[in-house]
Amino acid sequence: MDKFEKAISLIDNYNAEDPNTIVDEGKIYPVELLYSERMSQKLLEFRPDASDELQIAARAQHICRWKYPRDSYPMDRKGYLQWREDLKKMHADLTAEILKEAYYEDKFIKRVSFLIKKKLIKKDEESQTLEDVICLVFLQFYFEEFAEKHEDEKVISIIRKTWQKMSAEGHNAALKLPLSERAGKLVKRALA
Repeated sequence: MDKFEKAISLIDNYNAEDPNTIVDEGKIYPVELLYSERMSQKLLEFRPDASDELQIAARAQHICRWKYPRDSYPMDRKGYLQWREDLKKMHADLTAEILKEAYYEDKFIKRVSFLIKKKLIKKDEESQTLEDVICLVFLQFYFEEFAEKHEDEKVISIIRKTWQKMSAEGHNAALKLPLSERAGKLVKRALA
């Protein structure tokens, strides 16, 4: 097993510990393991020539996320933003430990941490690519369930915020996703 395969395997081992499960195509998965596999798949569809750093950052995007539940922070905007920052730091730090165990050099590890922390979106091409992939995975796999739990106006607001984070290339890919009739209508309303 080479360094890259070892790093992916270690990330998957951590995410396989997620006590929360989801059924996909009749198979039960730990939630974050399935999410990480979807991130890798979508990244390679969107950017087949993605660097190893970007592939690892995508795979580790939500590593051990369940250990920091949203409801353990105040349920206001300040609490939400603090939760997001703490998650990014935890994801980056844990991934750095994994990459050291896989014998990666410091320069490589720093780049992966930079990407996981989503630094310089709109200015750094790989950071932007990671953000696009995050948005595409959300829209394709998680948007329907999210939309069912919220009023249309909130959903439309989230779509608009998501759209602002994406590149033109990301927009084009999003418009080609297989969405349900309701989801498609909400996207059209958000973009009108």
